[in-house]
Amino acid sequence: MAQFGFDNDIHSILKLDMPITNAPMARWQRKASSSMSTNIANTSVLSPTKNGNRSLSLSKTPSKTPGKTGKTQSTPSKAGGDRFIPTRNNKQMDVASFLLSKENEDTNPSAASDNQKAWSVTLNGYDIEEAKILHLGGKPLNAPEGYQNNLKVLYSQVQTPASTKKTRYIPSVPDKILDAPDIRNDFYLNLLDWSSQNLLAVALHNSVYLWDASQGGIVLLMSMEQEEDYICSVSWIKEGNYLAIGTSDCKVQLWDVESQKRLRSMASHTARVGSLSWNNHILSSGSRSGLIHHHDVRVANHHIFTLSAHCQEVCGLKWSPDGRYLASGGNDNLVCVWPSVPEGSGRPHDPIHTFNEHEGAVKALAWCPWQPNILASGGGTSDRHIRIWNVSSGSCIRALDTQSQVSSLTFAPNYKELVSSHGYANDNIAIWKYPSLTKVVDLNGHDGRVLNLTMSPDFSTVASVAADETVRLWRSFELDPLKKKAKDKLVKPNGIIHQSIR
Repeated sequence: MAQFGFDNDIHSILKLDMPITNAPMARWQRKASSSMSTNIANTSVLSPTKNGNRSLSLSKTPSKTPGKTGKTQSTPSKAGGDRFIPTRNNKQMDVASFLLSKENEDTNPSAASDNQKAWSVTLNGYDIEEAKILHLGGKPLNAPEGYQNNLKVLYSQVQTPASTKKTRYIPSVPDKILDAPDIRNDFYLNLLDWSSQNLLAVALHNSVYLWDASQGGIVLLMSMEQEEDYICSVSWIKEGNYLAIGTSDCKVQLWDVESQKRLRSMASHTARVGSLSWNNHILSSGSRSGLIHHHDVRVANHHIFTLSAHCQEVCGLKWSPDGRYLASGGNDNLVCVWPSVPEGSGRPHDPIHTFNEHEGAVKALAWCPWQPNILASGGGTSDRHIRIWNVSSGSCIRALDTQSQVSSLTFAPNYKELVSSHGYANDNIAIWKYPSLTKVVDLNGHDGRVLNLTMSPDFSTVASVAADETVRLWRSFELDPLKKKAKDKLVKPNGIIHQSIR
């Protein structure tokens, strides 16, 4: 209402009391005096067509005259004429622009189609107009002959062995712990061995216990008569039915584990027997005297050979898997490689190799199962090195400083790795990749130096005995770690099975 009042005030102010005599002719007067012969074509009109399209004049004027609020007036194109200019919105402008652009397009549609097809073939390898995103029936459309999809080549390449290798899980805690009270903390003794029949032999002071790894039962096999005597070494024959035991009273005993009877006691040494190793029916024993004796357990006169090269205790003794070589290590820092004993030969022989690179006692010896001419040896506290020897050429092919006393070595065939046990200062077990000797993992858990290692018959588990009076079983070499056997033993809160060896 205020706006209408304002408009009335403006009109009343501008209203004239009398006509202007010399003013231009009014519009209605001009229109009345104009001749009817005026050509209607001189006026440009934007008129709608039947289909809604309109022809847009290039001369456009505003639909409203500024200053005349609420009133619409047309601006004449020339004297005596007028034109109608309708209101134009955005949609009409878009339609007009589209019509103008269509008029300016190429009048030859086939040429444009040919160009688009050529560009599509060049960029994509095929005509995109003929391609189908979804093919509802039949076989998929084949690519044109000679076409190669670069992305398909990139993402469909055959994977390399390194990329297909699965991540291996190695438990950081032992699978089982067996109490081993009164274990003798002596670096030079060999108090642990695992048979092919899955029996673990452990020497505790003057007794030998057998632990059945499959059933969990424990059997006391033997005890020495004198309390001051003790067990120095144990070793299973390959078939697993006989156990050789070296004692501090200079004897080698042979036991039948099935009947739990001693078959014979062989006396030939003059000092304790700290190392034993089998080669079929030949049992080799190493003594603190530095001598190595060969025993033929089939005959009454069992002592058939004496090997003499060490000047101190023989603490390491291992036959190669093929039976061709015997390796011996001593407290004199030497590693000797001996040939096998010829049948019927009674003459002594010398070692074919004597390695003196170690600077500490050599107790740790291991032959490679898949390369019978490869020998691994480990030195004591003064040396701390693992050395790999080729006994065919007599050369040291690799040496590694472990920064710790090496007490035992064994190979793990399932993953072609080398396992070492250590005393001062690490007191742990280490797994090394062979032959690079790059460390795979450290197995920590023992509270004292680890004295001996032995491998299970299926090569999935390594057993270690240490000065902390425990035997720990590390299941680190399972081919399929997802398969777990049922465990009927007592399970501690941390998941470790704990049992006493006696």
